[in-house]
Amino acid sequence: MNGASGDVQTPAFGTLETRLRARRDSGAKLLIPYVTGGYKGWQRAVEAAAAAGADAIEIGIPFSDPVIDGPVIQQASTAALDEGATPASVLEEARELDTGVPHAVMTYYNICHHQGHERFAAALVEAGMSGAILPDLPYIEAGPWLDDATEAGIEVILLAAPTTPDHRLAELCGASRGFVYAVGLLGVTGERASLARTATEIAARCLAVTDRPVLTGVGIGSPSQAVEACEVSDGAIIGSAVVRTLMSDGPEAVGELVASYRTALDRG
Repeated sequence: MNGASGDVQTPAFGTLETRLRARRDSGAKLLIPYVTGGYKGWQRAVEAAAAAGADAIEIGIPFSDPVIDGPVIQQASTAALDEGATPASVLEEARELDTGVPHAVMTYYNICHHQGHERFAAALVEAGMSGAILPDLPYIEAGPWLDDATEAGIEVILLAAPTTPDHRLAELCGASRGFVYAVGLLGVTGERASLARTATEIAARCLAVTDRPVLTGVGIGSPSQAVEACEVSDGAIIGSAVVRTLMSDGPEAVGELVASYRTALDRG
């Protein structure tokens, strides 16, 4: 399958998508927190988030030149890099995790390109990853990575932006594995005072063309905003709020924060 060809084959469900579909079909709203790998206490934060009701965990591999990361995640990534974190070290530490929920890596294409698709995908599998998000790799250029990752058993999660044209959206959603990441606004990650109108608009557009789980991320800053986003989407991705809590209050507080989102989503 090639992302630029327009010839989309729907893949069999993998570990991540199987779990998310089952949870969604049971009536639950999905919750995926993001944790910056390599930051002090990050493994305990992942474990606390899973125990608090996360359906999957996004693990970030710090990168020196981020595209989508806002100031909070950039600060955590810089601190992790200063402490010597590398892609290899983060994945090695990820292998030690046993949370009972799927893990997906979030990083940038340069890391994947530098290692080579097959080697990078194999490293993710060895680290126990189910999925991968490379936000700076455009869908129309992602065909070779989609092929190689799928061959290795990694579910490639694609991003649908508010600016994704209608003629491309159905193809993108069909090619995504695991879930479709509906980007809530044009800009970098970070907490906002209110949910952007584009967050519900892009989720609705995605859900109109796919039955794959659609989760909204970027710009969700509170449990009430997560509930608002999930009035349309299947779930919410929480990044900056989680990382800010990890940096200010430690990994145990991450569990408390995730529990507050879980409770709010369950109440609706």
